[in-house]
Amino acid sequence: MIGRRAGRIFYGWWIVGAGFGLEVLIGACLFHAYGAYVVLLREEFGWSRTLLSAAFAMARAESAILGPVQGWLTDHFGPRALIRAGMLVFGVGFMLFSQIGSPLTFFLTFFLMAVGAGLGGYLPITVAIVNWFRRRRALALSLSSIGSAVGGLLAPLVMLALTRLGWRWTAFLSGVVILLAGLPAAQVMRHRPEPYGERPDGDPPVDTAPGGAAGAAPVELGPAPVDFTAWEAVRTRAFWLVSLGHGSALLVVSAVLVHMVVHVTERLGYSLTQASTVVALLTVTQIVGHLSGGWAGDRFSKRGIVVACMIGHAAGLLLLATASTSWMVAGFAVLHGLAWGVRGPLMAAIRADYFGSAAFGTISGASSVIAMLGMIAGPLVAGILADRTGSYRSGFTVLAALAFLGSVFFLFGQRPPPPARAAAPPGAAGLPQDREGAKASGVADNRRMPGSSVGTDRGA
Repeated sequence: MIGRRAGRIFYGWWIVGAGFGLEVLIGACLFHAYGAYVVLLREEFGWSRTLLSAAFAMARAESAILGPVQGWLTDHFGPRALIRAGMLVFGVGFMLFSQIGSPLTFFLTFFLMAVGAGLGGYLPITVAIVNWFRRRRALALSLSSIGSAVGGLLAPLVMLALTRLGWRWTAFLSGVVILLAGLPAAQVMRHRPEPYGERPDGDPPVDTAPGGAAGAAPVELGPAPVDFTAWEAVRTRAFWLVSLGHGSALLVVSAVLVHMVVHVTERLGYSLTQASTVVALLTVTQIVGHLSGGWAGDRFSKRGIVVACMIGHAAGLLLLATASTSWMVAGFAVLHGLAWGVRGPLMAAIRADYFGSAAFGTISGASSVIAMLGMIAGPLVAGILADRTGSYRSGFTVLAALAFLGSVFFLFGQRPPPPARAAAPPGAAGLPQDREGAKASGVADNRRMPGSSVGTDRGA
């Protein structure tokens, strides 16, 4: 293998940057903007909160249903292929969404957008980062995840476009931006570092010494985690407890994404512009949480940090449920934003620490079947109870109690013992051979990856 030139940026950080950009697109155009679309769709069509919540829940059901398949595809074909397809579907979905006129077309186009965001978003990005980092994994995941929070900072611009241009033109232009920016970002992604002569965290290749001499001793990364197969992982108690805890957190996250803007505009009399400032405050604290959580997660107990975050989710949602003043809404934004920011990237880091990286995509996809039940149920519980009672107070209170229960799941979700099987011989990674890696390892090419002296595969 050809070694990296001194002073070059480790290519894993380029992958983090591309993941950041993709998360910005998905966060700004869809997840943080959806609450504002809900307000305008209710005004134009008179649709109920339950119907609009059901669309979001149905879209999240996509992740639960397709998650295991998507995880397997990512492990075997590499994240780049999935992200390219996802960005194409995501952008076209927004363009079609701009033409809807009935609940059926709304459901169909929103489902298409959600499929695109899933294929091009969290799971394949996370798989790539988990494989390119070990010691600095929590930090790398946090930096990439900040993109979703930055998307929230851009939500005021999306809301300004919604008020000035209307929701149809805003949706169509969002699709154009997604295609123009998302497809190039997808090209940066790589699955594993080894086919490119790299090692996790940018450590020198095992067969290269400083100055280019071969046969040097490898740089130690610390104890390597045992790689579980997907079947071995799902048979552990930790898999189920972490998945249930993650689902408890997503109950709150999804309910806030769908209903928070409606809640503060209808109950507290906020304008869309004022509601966007709440989104911005939540986003700023989420970014602070990402940065501090990434730093702390590489140094302290990830599980202990997450337990505290779940309590923060519960307390923040209780504040929002009973809010009667601006300071209570601000308190909710700070608590929820910090809890979301710190906890979010640690979900993937905990799974990678517990189960290794060889089948990480498949394991994460299987876990999403359970975790996404929270993403589905959160908006539905809040929306149905709000339609029946005329207020979000009871729905938000129930979800806060379930979030607190999530802290118990994480408290008992300890690292599982290694699987009961013979250890693989030294040097036998047992990794599934993705097509991307097969190309890279079998082709000598003079083209270079940005920031690296290692050749890329030709089919990029």
